[in-house]
Amino acid sequence: MAPAAKKTQQPAVCHGHSRPIVEVNYSRVTPDGYFLVSASKDGQPMLRDGPTGDWIGTFIGHKGAVWSCALDPTATLAATASADFSAKVWDALTGTEKLSFQHGHIVRCCSFADSSTRLATGGMEKLVRIYDLERPDAAPQQLSGAAKGIRNVVWVHGDSLVLTTQQDTPGLDVWDVRSGSIVQTLATEAPVTSVELTFDGRFLTTTDGATIRFWDVGALREAKQHKAAYPVEAASYCPAKGRFACGGGDMWVHLHSYDDGSELEVCKGHHGPVHTIRFGPEGKEYASTDFAAT
Repeated sequence: MAPAAKKTQQPAVCHGHSRPIVEVNYSRVTPDGYFLVSASKDGQPMLRDGPTGDWIGTFIGHKGAVWSCALDPTATLAATASADFSAKVWDALTGTEKLSFQHGHIVRCCSFADSSTRLATGGMEKLVRIYDLERPDAAPQQLSGAAKGIRNVVWVHGDSLVLTTQQDTPGLDVWDVRSGSIVQTLATEAPVTSVELTFDGRFLTTTDGATIRFWDVGALREAKQHKAAYPVEAASYCPAKGRFACGGGDMWVHLHSYDDGSELEVCKGHHGPVHTIRFGPEGKEYASTDFAAT
């Protein structure tokens, strides 16, 4: 019997950015729905309706490429990290700038803690800064010890641990925020290109080389891995659906079964290597970007 043909989809395209989009992130579900925020080299991060991708507004104020974006758990605050040496916090309801934190070099990543009261940033300074948003004039806590620039930063275990990756360096460093030190390094074979925490906080999905890894956050150990036939740049896991989506050098987005890795669906339409993939909080859709402006 011939194998069943793989399903394909025609994706909805969300226009608006004039330069490549480098990151997208969904919010959690709120009483007003859920939302999608995008970071672009055009320096104008955008907020969209999560289910439809329809444009809601643009955050105006950066003077350089925006490398990272995030929404807090309530989706009332947005954060952005930029090549203009700043990280900014925005009122996601009005689009106005609330706070701006100056750095000494390019800021590549940002992440809200579960409490929404702390923001972690990282970048070419080779350190993690943690800002208390309730005391924005206070000096940030600095976690130093990285040998290279910080590429990704994610809060895990609530507000107690921060996980980071370094540019061109395999592995993920786990920092204890209280002591300010690295307490564990999770091993990978190649430099990590993407990190995503599932909405329930139970799993971390990472990509390195052609490997997609799934980590048990509670135990801080690898739970499963799958190999792709191409260099993988990004992946996203939806535990409720038992599916993960991934993409990279072949310019397609692939949907797989988490259990056995079998490919279930292929989405074509990108014009360059896929750089970011994120499942929505209800698992009904996933968003992806490449280095072509859309």
